[in-house]
Amino acid sequence: MKVEIKSSDRIGISQEILAVFAGKSWNVKAIEVQRHFTFVYIDSDVLKINEITDSLSHIEGVKGCKKIDLMPSELRENHLSTLLSRIPDPIIDLDSKGNILALNRAADKLFSSEQKSIVGQSIEKYTDINLKNINKPNEHSVSIKVLDTHYIADVSPVVANKKIKGAVITLRSIKKLGRQLSMIQSTIEQGIDNILGESETIQLVISQTLRFAELDLPVLISGETGTGKELFARALHQSSQRKNGPFLTINCASLPEQLLESELFGYESGAFTGASKSGKPGLFELAAGGTVFLDEIAEMSVYLQAKLLRFLQDYRFRRVGGTKEFIADIKIVSASHQNFNQLIEDKKFREDLYYRLNVLRLELPSLAKRSDDIPMLVNHFVKNAATHVDQIVPIIANDAMAALKAYSWPGNIRQLENTIFRLVALNSNKEITRDDVNAILYQSDDSSTIKIVSQRDVDDWASAQANFEKQLLTELYPHYPTTRKLAKRLKVSHNKIAMKLRAYNIE
Repeated sequence: MKVEIKSSDRIGISQEILAVFAGKSWNVKAIEVQRHFTFVYIDSDVLKINEITDSLSHIEGVKGCKKIDLMPSELRENHLSTLLSRIPDPIIDLDSKGNILALNRAADKLFSSEQKSIVGQSIEKYTDINLKNINKPNEHSVSIKVLDTHYIADVSPVVANKKIKGAVITLRSIKKLGRQLSMIQSTIEQGIDNILGESETIQLVISQTLRFAELDLPVLISGETGTGKELFARALHQSSQRKNGPFLTINCASLPEQLLESELFGYESGAFTGASKSGKPGLFELAAGGTVFLDEIAEMSVYLQAKLLRFLQDYRFRRVGGTKEFIADIKIVSASHQNFNQLIEDKKFREDLYYRLNVLRLELPSLAKRSDDIPMLVNHFVKNAATHVDQIVPIIANDAMAALKAYSWPGNIRQLENTIFRLVALNSNKEITRDDVNAILYQSDDSSTIKIVSQRDVDDWASAQANFEKQLLTELYPHYPTTRKLAKRLKVSHNKIAMKLRAYNIE
């Protein structure tokens, strides 16, 4: 029987209560004391509550006695167990030697294939975790295998008297981690409704996007810089059956070959110098059940093109430095603004990989080919810009809108959006005029002739040449916002322009 005894807060009253129970030879199995309350667990099935009440009636300060179902510690443990059981991630409590002390419901379900309870057994029997990772003083995460399945383990040390007494491990599945990473990359779901345009050209592309979303096949998106290739890739994902899975994106031009390989395929412990000791899953692994968007795919090295081609044959891959084979349940969407036919002719892109990627093709029109959509886009960007800079939404004068429609927009929608933002941010009136537009679009016309430096600014031939190159590229790049367009304008190689832009930090 478990009882709650209410009393005044008097020194020694709990001892007096226990003395009464000892005198009656009642077997007390547990006692817990709180202010004004003493909780006692008496090992008896025949004892009545009125017998206990009568036995304590002579003790000064005892105010009442009632039967309870659980001791306070048991009640707390039940609440904690219920709380942990609601957490969907497996949680394992370990001692300092790596022995399992307790599991939540999700962890118990994970190990349900075992014949008996795993409590009391070593975690090393079921995972490849190193005990050194358990006894680290700080919270950290490691990649581990649990029953041949990869997880990310968040390890939180249990510290008492400045000594590590064990750890609590929370296991996160690679698939869930991929969804979380997808949310970090974009907090806003960008579906087909986010694509603006009423022109026949863009409506045709939208209808193609919806049809392609129903097919679980690779899609290649082509179009000039700034036409919204990533927006259409996200719309493909959000309109497909994979919309509840991750959407992960990577720019193939932004990373060196080895780093891009490890980002895509992941790597095992010790795969290369500087690699994490616990290894790391790649995007193909993290995006399980979802979509991977390979932007600027034409910039991928020939070595990685060959590896990607092998992957696309059956969607099997190994981590860098690993031997275990994985199967990726993903959809591949790739994009580039470059001319694949020319790249294939120049032996810079594999023809067989091109056919693997180009199963379904979306051709995005330039803004010049959908000029009827410019007013809708302008009004949308004006409202967004006014919200960002906390201004009243200005009116676009008719002649200003005409100037915007007449412009060629070599940088397409991205250039239009940036131009509108500048117009709104610099506008001090309630109306944007044609002069305002021309001042932004043609501001470099008055300085289109490169200024001659004075002799006082010249240290030597090399510095003078560098100053001239930087000024020239700074003037022209806004009007030719890709390395290939600028290279074509200046009649030099693409590589030379890319090298000079990096050297002068022009973006």
